[in-house]
Amino acid sequence: MQLSWLLAAVLFAAVASVPIDRPKAEKKAEETPPEPPDTGLYYHRYLQEVINVLETDSHFREKLQAANAEDIKSGKLSKELDFVSHHVRTKLDELKRQEVSRLRMLLKAKMDATMEQNVQIDHLGLLKQFEHLDPQNQHTFEARDLELLIQAATKDLENYDAAHHEEFKRYEMLKEHERREYLKSLDEEKRRAEEARFQELRQKHKEHPKINVPGSRDQLKEVWEETDGLDPSEFNPKTFFKLHDTNSDGVLDEQELEALFTKELEKVYDPRNEEDDMLEMEEERLRMREHVMKNVDLNQDRLVTLEEFLKSTEKKEFNEAGGWETVDETQVYSEAELQRFEAELAAQEAELGRRAEQLRRQHQDLQEQQVRLDAQKKEYQQAVLHMEQRKTQQGEAPVEELKFQAQAPHAAPADPAVPAAPVHALEQNHVEPPQNQQQPSPPQPEVQVQ
Repeated sequence: MQLSWLLAAVLFAAVASVPIDRPKAEKKAEETPPEPPDTGLYYHRYLQEVINVLETDSHFREKLQAANAEDIKSGKLSKELDFVSHHVRTKLDELKRQEVSRLRMLLKAKMDATMEQNVQIDHLGLLKQFEHLDPQNQHTFEARDLELLIQAATKDLENYDAAHHEEFKRYEMLKEHERREYLKSLDEEKRRAEEARFQELRQKHKEHPKINVPGSRDQLKEVWEETDGLDPSEFNPKTFFKLHDTNSDGVLDEQELEALFTKELEKVYDPRNEEDDMLEMEEERLRMREHVMKNVDLNQDRLVTLEEFLKSTEKKEFNEAGGWETVDETQVYSEAELQRFEAELAAQEAELGRRAEQLRRQHQDLQEQQVRLDAQKKEYQQAVLHMEQRKTQQGEAPVEELKFQAQAPHAAPADPAVPAAPVHALEQNHVEPPQNQQQPSPPQPEVQVQ
């Protein structure tokens, strides 16, 4: 038996179940078994990767084949991790470091959403809330990590069915709450018409063939005849078991069991019908599987062996021809539970309304701040424009002064009585005449003729 399927006895519960298509030809020897279904655990990928790596070690696989479910649950098998190859241990170490890194990212994202920025986070303290690994050692995968992983998965999967039932109950209460609220919004005439329509659909849903008790002779013989295409008079429990042990591992897991209920479920639920709720169908499938496991799975390892299956066929209940009560025929919740649920919804709606009002006020404040910022921006732009205009006006004056100084060569001769300007001042105010302008010639000396 392969490791992944033996660990499935303890670690995996089938979350999704689908009808099985049986090939007419014989199974090929090299055909690989289907992968275990997704457990729905937040650490499912880490769990599956650890199993896949351990399966590559021959020593660990040999010890696992000799172990029972109690050895796995108790952590006895975890001690064999010390004897696996170095290559396998290295891969496990890397898987744990990746998982720790992933958990840190999840924690940081959560803290960023709920806390202020630049707050020091105690990663070690926060990692302690995760029970599927040892947070004290964040770098290597040890026997303690395997033990914690098995214990956490076992506990979480044992609580899965109860959590699923509670989720379904809330779904049903929400559906009824919305129906009642809708009726309140109608006038008297429309309300009576809607009530009549609801009762009509409800009655139509109840009109279906008899539902056999899951795991009973009648139910299994119907599968034998309609799914397997065999003569019902030749029904044989041992042959039936081997036919539906689809991966030939010697046991019927939860997924293989739930596939047996497809014919019964099709009698009641049709996705094309308005009156049939497919979520109710999945709840029905889960209830059927729990019923069979309770009566057949003697050691409660979530697997049905051939011996357990044959013993169940010897019970009195196996031959009883009673019917099965569907979900709609049972009381999923009480009126008091519905009232508490509606009170919770009202409180949640009030809280959402309060937060919406708070966000509305914040939005209004931001809009007012934006108006003030726009006004300040306009004033700033006007001030900058005014300063640029002043700079332009101040820059025009020196140009006129330079033009005035350029006319100096054409001025009248200076008065001898006026003292000469300093040399540096003349140099500072000196303007070169244009090159194409003719320079005045110096005075010629007079020549006297004797």
